[in-house]
Amino acid sequence: MNIFVLMKSTFDTEEKVLIENNSIVDDDAEIIINPYDDYAIEEAIKQRDQHGGEVTVVTVGNEDAEKQLRTALAMGADQAVLINTEDDLEDGDQFTTTRILQAFFEDKEVDLILAGNVAIDEASGQVGPRLADKLNIPCVTTITKLDISGQIVHIERDVEGDVEVIEASLPLLVTCQQGLNEPRYPSLPGIMKAKKKPLEEFEIDDLDLDEDDVEQKTKTIEVFLPPERQAGRILEGELDDQVKELVSLLKNDAKVL
Repeated sequence: MNIFVLMKSTFDTEEKVLIENNSIVDDDAEIIINPYDDYAIEEAIKQRDQHGGEVTVVTVGNEDAEKQLRTALAMGADQAVLINTEDDLEDGDQFTTTRILQAFFEDKEVDLILAGNVAIDEASGQVGPRLADKLNIPCVTTITKLDISGQIVHIERDVEGDVEVIEASLPLLVTCQQGLNEPRYPSLPGIMKAKKKPLEEFEIDDLDLDEDDVEQKTKTIEVFLPPERQAGRILEGELDDQVKELVSLLKNDAKVL
């Protein structure tokens, strides 16, 4: 079985977010595998161990992403691919990433592609479904269970706190949600083996793409932090008076009534 994982490098959720010149400053931030992609990597390894085949982890980014790819290899993936856009692209969006991945997958035999449900930095959740559409394969999002029997796939997915059961067929792209599995930590032997596993690097020229092919379709107008949370207020006095004061505050101060 040919299994691929779409991986993105993101800043650690524990990092303090700084914004300068209308962009997020992550120069000194700790960069990690997008947490939802950890579920995808773990599930890919589990399916490979059960059904055979290879797991290839693919990312679009710069050379710094090699560290996260090596982590995925240490977890148990067989090989990794870095599509390095550092010298070719200044900016990109979900269209850009999807178009690059589409070109990469054009000559690949694919059984299963797994991705994180969303990336924690932008949280658009677009790349997986967009890529499935371009590759003309089925897509199921926010999955919490995956069972493969031959060419038939039985899936459970999270829907607003409930569960939807779906049957699909391979080839297939799924995006992974918390609850699907418990991602493993790289072991010391795994880390040592990862150093010898293949990590292939491409640039967009290698995929027969030029800058016009991957030009972004959207533009970020403004990036800003949410307002600081104000201190709570305790209403005192008789209950009727508290209710009147609360209604007044909601109407005149919060302006939600």
